[in-house]
Amino acid sequence: MNGHKIINQNALHFLTITVVGWIDVFTRKHYCKILIDSLKHCQKEKELVINAFVLMSNHMHMICYVKEPFQLSDVIRDFKKFTSKTIVSAIETNEKESRKKWMLSLFQHYAKLNKNNKKYQFWQQDNRPIELKSPKWINQKLAYIHLNPVRSGIVINPEDYCYSSAGAYLGNECILDIETLDFNNMVGYVQV
Repeated sequence: MNGHKIINQNALHFLTITVVGWIDVFTRKHYCKILIDSLKHCQKEKELVINAFVLMSNHMHMICYVKEPFQLSDVIRDFKKFTSKTIVSAIETNEKESRKKWMLSLFQHYAKLNKNNKKYQFWQQDNRPIELKSPKWINQKLAYIHLNPVRSGIVINPEDYCYSSAGAYLGNECILDIETLDFNNMVGYVQV
């Protein structure tokens, strides 16, 4: 079921991309690498600009936008299509994956509930896009993203989590190229 739609295709958005059934796929580095490499491809080839992100065990949050002529809904659709096929294939061929039968049976179950899928469904359809229009709202979502691993008890400090942009906001290296948000130079945004 699709809830929210992206109306302004080149505006700044907060997105949540979730594995069906909240299955903890991203506890394995190999699957994380597929996802990160795909985001890098979208940055390079599809003008995806990532301002913040966190990849958790079963979902990812991002603050991002795409530059024209690309449209955010198309880029995210293609990203999800590619990563779902690639990650499911990696699970199928991973001889060391102890959860293989369990995960694949769940992906099959969710596919039966969605007429758009034939064999497997990996991602939930809805990305819960929220257009970010004010520095206050942006800052709230930025904090929410970066505190996710802290709230989950994975790390004490947000910047210590490698699958997050928190460190980039402190000048540290990040696994992805991040365009940090400068709240002092946000022309056109209304302070709330």
